[in-house]
Amino acid sequence: MIAGKMMAILAVLACLWTAQAASCDNACSGHGTCGQNGVCQCFDNWGVGMGHLSGDCSERICPFEFAWVDKPDALGNHHKYAECSNRGICDRDSGECECFPGYEGKACARTACPNDCSGHGRCKEIQDMPFQQTPMQFDDGSFLAQKAHTFANSYVKWDADKTRGCVCDPEYGDVDCSKRMCMYGNDIMDQRDNLNNARKYHVQHILFVADSATFADQVQAKTFALSFTSKLNETFTTMPIVLDTADLKDFTKDVEYALESLPNKVIDDVHVASNLYQTTSATDTFSALHDGSSANSIYLNITFTGENVQGPQNLLTVKHIKCADGCTPQLTGLELHSTTMNVTEIMLSDYNSFECGRRGKCDYSTGICECFSGYTGLSCGTITSLV
Repeated sequence: MIAGKMMAILAVLACLWTAQAASCDNACSGHGTCGQNGVCQCFDNWGVGMGHLSGDCSERICPFEFAWVDKPDALGNHHKYAECSNRGICDRDSGECECFPGYEGKACARTACPNDCSGHGRCKEIQDMPFQQTPMQFDDGSFLAQKAHTFANSYVKWDADKTRGCVCDPEYGDVDCSKRMCMYGNDIMDQRDNLNNARKYHVQHILFVADSATFADQVQAKTFALSFTSKLNETFTTMPIVLDTADLKDFTKDVEYALESLPNKVIDDVHVASNLYQTTSATDTFSALHDGSSANSIYLNITFTGENVQGPQNLLTVKHIKCADGCTPQLTGLELHSTTMNVTEIMLSDYNSFECGRRGKCDYSTGICECFSGYTGLSCGTITSLV
């Protein structure tokens, strides 16, 4: 008797559960569980409509990212998370965003680069575009300028991971890297205000500062290298340079030779001067960097005097981290103060630097200057006739 009653109760409960399950629309389409009052609790990324209601869980929800444009909320906040970043239409069958032209990514979260950089550049996020300051190499071999830095602070605004642009390969330019770059040079007809004054050349100052009180003991016979980036965005690195504190004259000649040996005569003539500062006791090298005393340090003044490097040039990069097997060039490295490797421009040049020397037009299909009548040369820097 008792057993019969129990069976009847279980049967009633089963009927109630079945009725409850059947009350959810389309049994939640197999993408959710049926909750109370016949409301589906959808699995992740499933719902119905733009409102993402549970409904019968029959449609996909597309990825969300920070919206490019949206209405502010009650607190005035913009750029809230939005489906397809408000720059695409969600395909409810596949759960993929169909991005509007100019946007791409799984949530249309980033801009596309114009013409895919024409095959002559890399599409990079705004936070990864190099800021034009002196690159400083860290102990792990990385450089400060590999990220965008403004006064040593990274770009961290909302579009840091969203807005992208082209970083062109050497010898290519414009926003889509579609144009070949022409040679830059001094305008041969540009005159100084006072021809009696000595001609000024572009001079860069490189300062090496040691941690110890005796600079020579720490760096003597160690090697480093210099990298130079031309106006055509070509980057060349010198052979290893031995830092010889015992013979500064020979050391400066080695630096000159290394720079003038770069390919294509990218630096055709350069003059180097150096000097060594030492003290008998340990000195605060950080203060020395800022008050000009430069204790326990050596500096190089590099003067660009060649025709190929007239006018202002990009700052040199010092590679001082040890680079052994598999590296080019191989370097023993310099153990230097963390605030060293400052490269600064200490003299502005009387020369200028214009595309085609301002005396011709660049043929962007070939990268060759079409000089005006009376001028010739790679950068139209030679006068062929006087009018």
